[in-house]
Amino acid sequence: MANYYPSEKNIDLEFKGKGSQLFEIQLANWVLTALTLGLYYPWAKANVLRYTYAKTKLAGSSFAFHGTGKEMFLGYIKVIALIAIFYGSILYATITENPEWLTYTMLVYAVAIFLLVPMAIHGRMRYRMSRTSWRGIHFGYRGSLKELSLLFYRDVFLTIITFGLYRAWLEVNLRQYIVQNLRMGNVQFHFRGTGAELFILHLKGTILTFMTLGIYLFWYMRDLHIFYLNNMMIEQNGKYINLDSTVTGFGYFRLLMGNLFIVLFTLGLGSPWATIRTLKFIINNTDIMGDFDPDNLVQTEDEYKDAVMEDMSEMLDIGWV
Repeated sequence: MANYYPSEKNIDLEFKGKGSQLFEIQLANWVLTALTLGLYYPWAKANVLRYTYAKTKLAGSSFAFHGTGKEMFLGYIKVIALIAIFYGSILYATITENPEWLTYTMLVYAVAIFLLVPMAIHGRMRYRMSRTSWRGIHFGYRGSLKELSLLFYRDVFLTIITFGLYRAWLEVNLRQYIVQNLRMGNVQFHFRGTGAELFILHLKGTILTFMTLGIYLFWYMRDLHIFYLNNMMIEQNGKYINLDSTVTGFGYFRLLMGNLFIVLFTLGLGSPWATIRTLKFIINNTDIMGDFDPDNLVQTEDEYKDAVMEDMSEMLDIGWV
């Protein structure tokens, strides 16, 4: 890998969203989703993504999300169908008092989830990146489903036979593969963290959180966030630009405690404000350190509109790996 070229030149990354604006969007989303018995959800999701992307600015220019509810609707229907089949099978086993059928259903469900995870990750990354742009330059994901699947299945197997000890390497290997296949036009991303470093962070965080009766949890979260972000690099024209996070443990404490009170005391209606606070905390505390030249970006990525796995990844509770 080429050397990192330090520079005093920093590119501003900031989030300008407001809780009141997101609340208006979410209120309409909640009403329409309820009136359509949930069918409006893909459009609701697209509305929120368009707003949050538009309020995220790099060097003064906003990001854009080009996905639509129509594109995500097919995947959403498939997710609903799978959930209906699963719970229908459980209901059938309960009514007929057939424990063997229940066992069979749970086994098939577990295997299906295991097989679907890499497909969901791959599909979501391809769709979400392709439908994201900045100054007209589209992002892209060039990963291979076969390579990602083999990596995932191998590392899950190693995690199982090591009784969970290999989990840190699983997380890092997945992140490295995904990040190195991300593109922003002709800009490539890299991740240089190691499984050993993450394992030590998990071990330290778990022990100290237990010893402090949970107080250290916020600093544990800070350490994990810094590990994931600060180990990312951007490659442009042979130069490597670092990302740097300035979040603090006390900052995490104020964020999460504040969000908890906002959501609880408003009976959930304050969730848009909690979302805005979280995005501002993460994005406004991220610096791009180096000679990143946004004016020399070149479009290189193809359009991809298949959103089938976008909602599948949510069903499997897969965030950004």
